[in-house]
Amino acid sequence: MSLPAVLLAAGSSPSPTPSESPTVTVPSLQDAQEGATNAASWVEQNWSTWLAIGLRVLLILVIAAVLRVVVQRAITKLIDRMTRTVESVDGTALGGLLANTERRRQRSQAIGSVLRSVASFLILGTAALMVLATFEINLAPLLASAGVAGVAIGFGARNLVTDFLSGVFMILEDQYGVGDQIDAGVASGEVIEVGLRVTKLRGANGEIWYVRNGEVKRIGNLSQGWATAGVDVTVRASEDLDRVKATLDEVAEKMSKEEPWNELLWSPIEVLGLDSVLLDSMVVRVSAKTMPGKSLAVERELRWRVKRAFDAADIRIVGGATAPLEEDPVDPTAAVAAPSVFANAESPQSAAATPLAQPRSPAPTK
Repeated sequence: MSLPAVLLAAGSSPSPTPSESPTVTVPSLQDAQEGATNAASWVEQNWSTWLAIGLRVLLILVIAAVLRVVVQRAITKLIDRMTRTVESVDGTALGGLLANTERRRQRSQAIGSVLRSVASFLILGTAALMVLATFEINLAPLLASAGVAGVAIGFGARNLVTDFLSGVFMILEDQYGVGDQIDAGVASGEVIEVGLRVTKLRGANGEIWYVRNGEVKRIGNLSQGWATAGVDVTVRASEDLDRVKATLDEVAEKMSKEEPWNELLWSPIEVLGLDSVLLDSMVVRVSAKTMPGKSLAVERELRWRVKRAFDAADIRIVGGATAPLEEDPVDPTAAVAAPSVFANAESPQSAAATPLAQPRSPAPTK
C-alpha cells in the first residue's frame, strides 16, 4: 500500500476525543400530545369502573352508619321504656315484691350496653367486609387468618370469655341484682355492683369480695320472694304445753300488731308444735314468713320477747345439759361404814364416825 493511500485512510477515521458528552433527547410537542392522548383514553376507559366502585363504597358506608344509628336508638328507647315501667311499678305493692329501681336500672343499662356493642360490631364488621369485596380483594385468606387468630385468642383468654358469657346470662336471667343478699359459694354478702366480668360483694364484716362470674357454680339468692324466720324454744319436759303455747301465741299476736314488725312479717307467727322431745327437755318450733333479708332481725326480736314472756310466766328455758334446780350438800360420812367392835379405834374411819365431844362449861366458882 502506498503512502498517500495510508494517509487518506488515517484522515478519514474519526479522531478520538477525551470525553464524549451524552446526547439529551428533548421530547417534542408531538410526543407530549401522544402521552396526553393515551392517558385521556385510559381514564375514559376506566372512569366508569372507578365511579361505580366509589359510589358502591359510599353507599355501603352510608347504609352502615344509618343502620347503626337506628339500631342504637331503638335499643336506647327500649331500655328507657323498661326503666320507666320499673319506676312506675316500684311505688306500688307489687314493686316491693320485685327489686328496687337501682337494681332494675343497672340491669337495663348493662343489657343495653351489651346489645349496642354487639349491634355495632356486627354492622361495622359486615360493612368492612363488603368494602373489601368491592375492591375485588380475596377475603378467603383474611377470613381464614381471622379464624385461626380467634381460636388462638379463645384458648388464651378462655377464662375471660367464660366470665363474660356467665355475666351476660346472669344479667339476662336476673339471677341477682344490686342490694341482694346472695351466697355465691366462694363468698357471700350484699351485692353492691354487677359487672359483665366481676361481681362485687360486701361481706358481713364489711370486706369487699370481687367474684369472677365464671367461678360461680351456684347462687343462693336470699332477697327474692320471702324469707323464713324460725325460733326453737327449749323448755323442761315437765312444763305445761298448753301454758307454753298460750304464752307463745300471746307474744306472736302482740308482735304482729306493733311497728315496724307488722310490715316485716308477711304471715302470722305460728307455733308449729313440738320439734323434739327428750327425757329432760322438749323443743317447741315457732316460724313466720318475713320480708326478704329481714329474717335475722325478726328472729332476734322474737327470742327477746319470748324470753321476757317466759320469765313473767315462770317458764324456765333450758338448753343443752339440764342442771338440777337445787343441790343438797354432800355428807362426807355418808360413804363411811359404821365401825364394828373389832375395828381399830384409832383408824381414820373410826375418827370420822365418832361424834364430836361437846365442850363442857366451867363450873361456877364460889
